[in-house]
Amino acid sequence: MHRKVVITSSAAITPIGNNKATIMNHLSKGISGVKKIRDDDIVRPHLKTGLFGSIDYEIDYQFSRSQKKSLGPVGYYASQVAKEVIEKSGLDQEFISSGRMGVAFGSTHGSPLVQRKLYKDFFSEGFSPSKLNPASYLQTLTHTTAANIASIFNITGRVISSCTACTTSSQSIGLGYEAIKHGIQDAMICGGADELDTMTVLVFDKLLASSVEYNESPHKSPRPFDKNRDGLVVAEGAGAILLEEYEFAKKRGANILGEVIGFASSCNGGNLINPDVKGVKQNLQMGLDSAKINSDDVDFISAHATSTRIGDVVEAESIYEIYKDHPSVTAFKSFMGHTMSSCGAIESIITLYMMEDNLIIPTLNLDDIDEQCAMISHTPAVEERKINIASIQNFAFGGVNTSLFIKRPEQ
Repeated sequence: MHRKVVITSSAAITPIGNNKATIMNHLSKGISGVKKIRDDDIVRPHLKTGLFGSIDYEIDYQFSRSQKKSLGPVGYYASQVAKEVIEKSGLDQEFISSGRMGVAFGSTHGSPLVQRKLYKDFFSEGFSPSKLNPASYLQTLTHTTAANIASIFNITGRVISSCTACTTSSQSIGLGYEAIKHGIQDAMICGGADELDTMTVLVFDKLLASSVEYNESPHKSPRPFDKNRDGLVVAEGAGAILLEEYEFAKKRGANILGEVIGFASSCNGGNLINPDVKGVKQNLQMGLDSAKINSDDVDFISAHATSTRIGDVVEAESIYEIYKDHPSVTAFKSFMGHTMSSCGAIESIITLYMMEDNLIIPTLNLDDIDEQCAMISHTPAVEERKINIASIQNFAFGGVNTSLFIKRPEQ
């Protein structure tokens, strides 16, 4: 049994805003959300990069005191976007708790800020086990996002928590899609979240993968596909979408934003860090096969494009080998940095926004296209164009690749 799966609600918390109007204003006007990284007393002094995609606005969290106990910063982000998605959806509590609705949500590694405090307390002079807050364990679970969402909203269906770094939320959407497609669930909240984490920034620093040349002009980095790119910018954020079985959504009069028509998740094998053209190409073709479409059917590609020297070239080559120069390509990380596990969900949501508005947003800071990336179709300016089918591509440490295909809703 293969059922049709549609998207009926979405919500995001990003460095460029947490609602469609604000996010699209940043995108259409070319306004970056990358800023100077906030100071901390441990890692910041050792960083070469001075950039981060930060959430620097207030968020109106309205969770109860008991719910807050198990929420670290990443849990707050995840639960907030889930809350907004549920409120927009109009689903009643009887269905939400019926067992026919599930959660597919993840983060890179729980809450690193809470983990850091735990270690600091543990190694401090005069440490006593009596000072340990047991709720801290719940805040640092690798599945803290999915577990808290299920608990707060009394969701009793399947709970999946992907933990595959940069492909976490795209994989979550794909796994949610498959659960509904094959009749296991009727609805799934899918996405990912990550919080400020200077340790992750330090790791990319040590790998010589962080942007360091634009510390005094944060808005000029990252620069995906650009000749003068010098590395990625780590960011924080969250994104969630609600997937529903089409007939169920139609019967209740849900607002259909798009249809998920295909998904592929695969691994390069071999090297855990370096991207691989063969592995990426295989994944893109698997995605097209899953969607049962040809490469010429795809109008737009949301590129993973982190702005690293090797990664952008590998992705451009892979796109050209499969799609030639037919689809328009945009790298949304150019506006906000790399939001890690949430990037796939956020980029899917932005793609839905563009579908609705009949717009294609260009990559920010793409002033001088690298010759090795010039074979694909970059959009030079905001363009009014209808997107019928879009692909969202994401690639992660561990050699994990995902491609997700979204179709414009039927009118």
